[in-house]
Amino acid sequence: MSDTAPMGAVRQQYPPPPPQQQAPSPGGGGPNRVVQGAGLLAVALVAGLVWWFVRSPGEEPPPAEPTQVAEDPLTSGEFDYTTVAGPEVSEDCAGNSYGDVADWFDEHPCSQVSRALYTTESGEARALVSVVVVTMPDAGGAQQLKAITDTDGTGNVNDLVRDETVKLPGAPNVAQGEYESRSEGTEVTIVEAAFFAGHTDDELLARIGTDALRLADAHG
Repeated sequence: MSDTAPMGAVRQQYPPPPPQQQAPSPGGGGPNRVVQGAGLLAVALVAGLVWWFVRSPGEEPPPAEPTQVAEDPLTSGEFDYTTVAGPEVSEDCAGNSYGDVADWFDEHPCSQVSRALYTTESGEARALVSVVVVTMPDAGGAQQLKAITDTDGTGNVNDLVRDETVKLPGAPNVAQGEYESRSEGTEVTIVEAAFFAGHTDDELLARIGTDALRLADAHG
């Protein structure tokens, strides 16, 4: 038999071979690389959120405010003072005063009087200081009281040595020394000061008298 197909014969058709699948190149993306990239992105997002919460100003505790310490009126001025007696508090201003001041209080009763004694030293000088705080019912009465006590020869509120509430050997007569006063609202502060042992220094005593006005704060 001849190997040659007869003329006019139809050749048998065979299906073409399936196309060959091209292997992914080493540098190309694929399902595994997509999943791997998504995982890295999620890790980065979580890390960013953690950093934001840690660094967020709203999450940081507020800075602690410094503690303010109240000043001690005995030591917060030019001179340091030691309390000798008082404050002695009373509502009877007329009974604790003398001269025209006592008569004025009979017609203009106070709300309260607070009296105290202090000592202070500067070098070899030592002074006794009387501080009186009178509270009047109104500011007008306080201003009138200051005007009266500021006038020579009208008397004053007794210091604690004058009325013998306190026995203090060698105490000077503060009524013959330095005088200072201040009116604030309904309160009048009256200061009298004198040196022990006959010491004299008018300029220093004047400074003590002015400085001692702040001791009204020690009367509460």
